[in-house]
Amino acid sequence: MKAKLIYLWETIQTSFWFVPLLLVLAAIGSAIGLIFLDSTIDYKPSGAIGYLFSGGAEAARSILSTIAGAMLAVAGTVFSITLVALTLASSQFGPRLLRNFMHDRLNQIVLGAYIATFIYCLLVLRTVKSDNDLDFIPNLSILFAIMVAVANIFLLIIFIHHISLGIQADYVISDSYKILNKNINRLFPDQDEESDSQQLANRAQEMLTIRIVADVVKAHEDGYLQMIDYDRLLELGKTHDLLISIKSLAGDFVVKQQPLATVHARKKTGKKQLDEIRGSIIMGGQRTPLQDVEFAIHQMVEVAARALSPGINDPFTAITCIDKLTATLSHLTRARFPEKYRCDTDGVPRVEVRPVNFAGLIDASFNQIRQYGERSPSVLIRLMESLGTLQAFARADDQREAIQRHAAMVLEAGEAGITVKNDLDDLKTRYESFLKINV
Repeated sequence: MKAKLIYLWETIQTSFWFVPLLLVLAAIGSAIGLIFLDSTIDYKPSGAIGYLFSGGAEAARSILSTIAGAMLAVAGTVFSITLVALTLASSQFGPRLLRNFMHDRLNQIVLGAYIATFIYCLLVLRTVKSDNDLDFIPNLSILFAIMVAVANIFLLIIFIHHISLGIQADYVISDSYKILNKNINRLFPDQDEESDSQQLANRAQEMLTIRIVADVVKAHEDGYLQMIDYDRLLELGKTHDLLISIKSLAGDFVVKQQPLATVHARKKTGKKQLDEIRGSIIMGGQRTPLQDVEFAIHQMVEVAARALSPGINDPFTAITCIDKLTATLSHLTRARFPEKYRCDTDGVPRVEVRPVNFAGLIDASFNQIRQYGERSPSVLIRLMESLGTLQAFARADDQREAIQRHAAMVLEAGEAGITVKNDLDDLKTRYESFLKINV
């Protein structure tokens, strides 16, 4: 249940309607509250404030209608600017980066603020009366509308500055890097303790020998595996004495009737339990970064691949992506990767998953960049330098093996694609320096 709530909250956060809706509701509440205060205390502005607003009902209507019209016009302008920025980001950096723009809180606040101000002015305008003895001018409400309008002017300036930064390559890469690091720190904490993987594997194998029935949970629809509710699966495994083997990772595409999990039990598992297991595996039409660590990596790789395309030919942007990915992979050399088996509160293995490893993540980070940049000496040289940095941070033999494999592939790509001898010699010099690290 917790995982589903996290998934729902993530979906809401990346929507363009949630924050504007909250601001509209806040505007309606503010209008009702301030009108009530105006009807109760009959506030009359005086002094400096009195000079800001003076006049009768007609002046009040004029102020409110002017603010309402201006806010609606600016809201349309903001919406148009946002669409232009989204279109530019999609064409230049890739459609998968649109999620980051949609998630941008300032964009949501700006759009909601102008719509909310428009709604507020309409509600207050409706209460202004000038019927002889029944005159009612909500002075507090009008002063609040004026203050909000002034604040919205500054908000527009901030928005234009923010959107102009948001379409710059360095800013987009930096933003993707922050999201990637946030996911890495959440999914792969620093290594603080060692677990006996072999002991868990032996215990799981013993469980399989006494659980002779294997039921298969199949997908009811096509889509990407977005999230797995491990807490719920552990609870089901403990309650019904099951060992649940998950066949796919978060981010994998699954077709209808493809096996999602195999349930090992002492007897045939009931349909209700199988449906609960299926319900703990959330499917959707697109990938999400909640448990898919490669999602943010692919975002940055896509920026680099587009930068290296013949139509753009921007190796500097690709090199920036390589630097950020190197920093992330350096952290992963000392991170604790999830175990293949997940245990319940009694330490009994209940869920088996396909483990994510360092080799898979370095493949996702560098393979496509190397392939697209095989004819760019500067990109290949930076890749080799980055692999040298990773080699110095590597702690385990499997990490060193993966890094050495990539260094050999970069050298091979350079020998095949670089036509200038001096450039190739530079790459070979970096490779020789790489081989001397930690020897």
